[in-house]
Amino acid sequence: MSSRNRLISLIVLVVAGLVATVVALLDGGGDAGNPSAVKSPSAPAATATRSGATSAPKPSAPAKSPTDLPTWVPTNTALADVCRSKLPSQALDTLGLIAKGGPYPYRSDGIVFENRESRLPRQSNGYYHEFTVVTPGSDDRGTRRVVTGGAGEQYWTADHYASFQEIDSRC
Repeated sequence: MSSRNRLISLIVLVVAGLVATVVALLDGGGDAGNPSAVKSPSAPAATATRSGATSAPKPSAPAKSPTDLPTWVPTNTALADVCRSKLPSQALDTLGLIAKGGPYPYRSDGIVFENRESRLPRQSNGYYHEFTVVTPGSDDRGTRRVVTGGAGEQYWTADHYASFQEIDSRC
């Protein structure tokens, strides 16, 4: 093998080693290829029974911490956002119905929102769906809506699509 080929082989091995190290570190600890090497300090050990057989430890509930909460990232930084807790109670009712899949108070709830005004991020037709937010004292559907996106994002409009705010579910 020529010295040039040896040099190329050496470079390939070094790069492969670096990639493997980075992947192992990103997977959580540097020994990603060996699951038994990662031990939980609070995990109970297997216990032996009178017959000599071992029983697996009982799984414990994972600890809840603020870092376990899903992170919310706005879909468009140009859109204002609104805390879910700041919405009117009727909007919270509508969001609850959306989460349950209905039933909805209006026949047109859940129809495709076409984003004709282009005030939401541009997506393919059928991506957005609109839902009525009951407006107390209104004889019809009123001007308030929640619009949902295919990736789970939710938007609030109180002025019949003239403006939108993305709903931040963290607050």
